[in-house]
Amino acid sequence: MAGKVGFVSLGCPKALVDSEQIISRLRAEGYETVPTYQEADVVVVNTCGFITPAVEESLSAIGEALAENGRVIVTGCLGARPEVIRRAHPQVLEVTGPGEIDRVIAAVHQVVPPDPNPYTALIPPQVKLTPRHYAYLKIAEGCNHRCSFCIIPKLRGLQRSREAADILAEAARLVATGTKELLVIAQDTSAYGVDLHHRASEYAGRQVRAHLVDLVRELSQFGAWLRLHYVYPYPHVRELVALMAEGRLLPYLDVPLQHASPRILKAMRRPGGIEGHLKTIAEWRAMVPDLAIRSSFIVGFPGETEEDFSLLLDFLGEARLDRVGCFTYSEVEGAEANALPGAVPEEVKEERKARLMALQQRISLEKNQARVGQTLEVIVDDYGELPGQVVGRTRYDAPGIDNQVYVETDGTVKIGDIIQVRVSQAGAYDLFGQMVGRVSWKPAFPMAVGAGRV
Repeated sequence: MAGKVGFVSLGCPKALVDSEQIISRLRAEGYETVPTYQEADVVVVNTCGFITPAVEESLSAIGEALAENGRVIVTGCLGARPEVIRRAHPQVLEVTGPGEIDRVIAAVHQVVPPDPNPYTALIPPQVKLTPRHYAYLKIAEGCNHRCSFCIIPKLRGLQRSREAADILAEAARLVATGTKELLVIAQDTSAYGVDLHHRASEYAGRQVRAHLVDLVRELSQFGAWLRLHYVYPYPHVRELVALMAEGRLLPYLDVPLQHASPRILKAMRRPGGIEGHLKTIAEWRAMVPDLAIRSSFIVGFPGETEEDFSLLLDFLGEARLDRVGCFTYSEVEGAEANALPGAVPEEVKEERKARLMALQQRISLEKNQARVGQTLEVIVDDYGELPGQVVGRTRYDAPGIDNQVYVETDGTVKIGDIIQVRVSQAGAYDLFGQMVGRVSWKPAFPMAVGAGRV
């Protein structure tokens, strides 16, 4: 038998997909993944390096792995800056960048050689680090934007889209093996296929363009919930909203707006402003009235004045977004925004974040209270603390970042089930209710499994 590998995966869903691919490759070679440092022959740490707190968390995780095990291979976004890692932890065995799966496998081989017996290295199914009922489907790597606060292009390179046929084949396999929700991700999902000039590839006997609208049309036929993340408001997003109106795509958009002040957006090298954002949101909601819009914002960006921040609050008050995340500006080594004048004191950043989240909490509470009395479909993610209670999400909520629903059931509901829930109570971030029915589900096109790019 090959050796035992411990794995620590940090960062965003895109990094989680990288972790799944690494573990799948190792499992295919006969390696066993183990849950403790003490059992592992070597530990792989997949890092995040997007903002300073993420760098600190990654360095802490590496230090813990070294202290508990001593044999550590580092990969991921922070691995694109090996000098940072080796300065803090010179004893790590190898440092590789994001997506460098072959180098990670080679490093593991150096520490724990693979089993030479081919009969014990039977290829297993793709390893998933999410529950069986949902999966992240990464359609592209890298990013072409040059936002002044971000170093993703330096860490992960320019955008590299996957062929549509390869994505569809992976999605078909996932759905056929029990995945009921596909979460489509990329650094800029809307730009999918631009680098391929939207060329077509063959899937299940037909040509499919590498374009987000075409891809979504195909993915919607598998019968799973289909959710989009990191969607920039390009004009063709209107076509995606039209697919939501047809019921082929969940009424949910994760749109990273970052700010509303035109002056700050210009300094961030981001498009838009209050009027443009509000006009686009109004158009989308006219097409799909129950559309849930999630966005994230940065407060305390260099040069942000109280007037700029007030513009952001005014925008949020008028836009009434459904889900909002807020981050204080954090310097990232290599980001051009670090050189901008007008640094905002940390206490002012935190005070502005608190004011923004207080406003959004009031909006969220009002929106949730409007759900009381409604019957919603809920996908079950976990069991609750009370007998018969389960915890799930509506179509308007993504796992790990959005609202949850606490549901009283008859005790026969399992994780991954989709149930009908009548909402009886609402808080600022959570709903409470009772199960009133079940939703049957099965893959719509399992015969497509195995089809791929020609």
